[in-house]
Amino acid sequence: MKARELKMALRRMASEIIEMCTGDPNLAVIGVRTRGEPLAQRLARIVSEMEGINPPVGTLDIGIHRDDMDHPSGRKTFGPTEIDFNIFERQIVLVDDVFFTGRTVRAALDALAEIGRPHRVWLAVLIDRGHRELPFRPDFTGKNVPTATAERVNVHLQEVDGEDSVWLTRNA
Repeated sequence: MKARELKMALRRMASEIIEMCTGDPNLAVIGVRTRGEPLAQRLARIVSEMEGINPPVGTLDIGIHRDDMDHPSGRKTFGPTEIDFNIFERQIVLVDDVFFTGRTVRAALDALAEIGRPHRVWLAVLIDRGHRELPFRPDFTGKNVPTATAERVNVHLQEVDGEDSVWLTRNA
C-alpha cells in the first residue's frame, strides 16, 4: 500500500465506524501503542470531519499483558497508557496496525479491563493478515492481505516512520 491507498482504507473504515456507531456521543477511539496510536488519531479525525462528533482518543500500552515476552519478538520496552476519559459505558474502537494471531487483542482487552468496563469494544485494524491462534476477528479492516507465516507485514506511518506505506517482506 502506498500513502494514497492507506488514506482511502482509513476513510472507508471511518465510514463503517460511523455506520455501526450511528453518531454515538459515547464513541471513543483507543490505539494500541505504537502504530495503533496514530491510526486511532487519524480515524477519530476522519470521523469528526464526516460526522461532526469529536470522539476522544487514547493510547493503550499492552506490554505487561503480552504472553510472548520470552519470545524473541516480544517487546522489551513499555510506554504509558494515556486515556484521559472514563471508558465506562462507552463504545470503544480499539485500533491496531496489523491483525495476526489475536494475541495483541487478547492483551489489549486485558489492559482495558483493568481501566474500566466499556459498553462495547469494536476492533479496527489496518491490515488483517490471517493466521488466527485465538478466536478474534476485526470489525473494521482496511485491507485483507493473505500471508504465509514466513512473511511479515511492515506498516510505516508518517508520525512514526516518516512515510505512509505497507510492505510485505519475507522473514530471513
